[in-house]
Amino acid sequence: MTSIFDQKRLNIFIGAYGSGKSEVSVNCAMGMKERNPEAKVLLADLDIVNPFYRSADSAKRLENCDIRIIYPSYANSNVDAPVLSGEIYSIFDDESYIGVFDIGGEDMGANVLGSMHKRLVGLDHNLLMVVNTLRPFTSDADSIIVMAQELEAAAKLPITGFIHNTNLLEETNYEDIVRGNQILQEVAERTKVPVVATCIMEEYVKDYDLSLLPNSGEIVKLRRTISYNY
Repeated sequence: MTSIFDQKRLNIFIGAYGSGKSEVSVNCAMGMKERNPEAKVLLADLDIVNPFYRSADSAKRLENCDIRIIYPSYANSNVDAPVLSGEIYSIFDDESYIGVFDIGGEDMGANVLGSMHKRLVGLDHNLLMVVNTLRPFTSDADSIIVMAQELEAAAKLPITGFIHNTNLLEETNYEDIVRGNQILQEVAERTKVPVVATCIMEEYVKDYDLSLLPNSGEIVKLRRTISYNY
């Protein structure tokens, strides 16, 4: 079974605070490894804005899956100025790697990508914006488009696809997902950027009528990999 995430060497996830980028990033890396067990997979957590909640929280689980995890110095500590490791350039320097970049901090975090612009332009990649329509700054088409433009400007790269990830954790209501899909379809029509995937927690997929999610892209069954403490 192929996936949208297997079409490029690197999948880069950006988005608003609380969009679920880290959960999607971890699931993406694990899925890439499961579909291609012999591949060298890495996940680079490049969230230098919020060092307290990130994909690095799942480091042990990723390592147990033989996935290389790279994260800034001082991640998961009480130091609030994490520094990027030179290891992040492994994906550029070693063509045997495929991987995931988890970019945090909205446009401030996306500036990290801007600093890598020359190298990213030469690398086969997806730049994917994760959207949770139940978050205040991405609750309608207009606000999503504005944020997408801000992220593209900071990253100095065009967004290649949207990831629909509307949820309220265990309080997720399917009607909210359907409404979120409608909002993302409007965004896709106006920006000409497709919705390439819709993420739903795996325990709920069987209960949902996926026919109510037209043009939703690949359905990604998310496994819970990160502890939420809010």
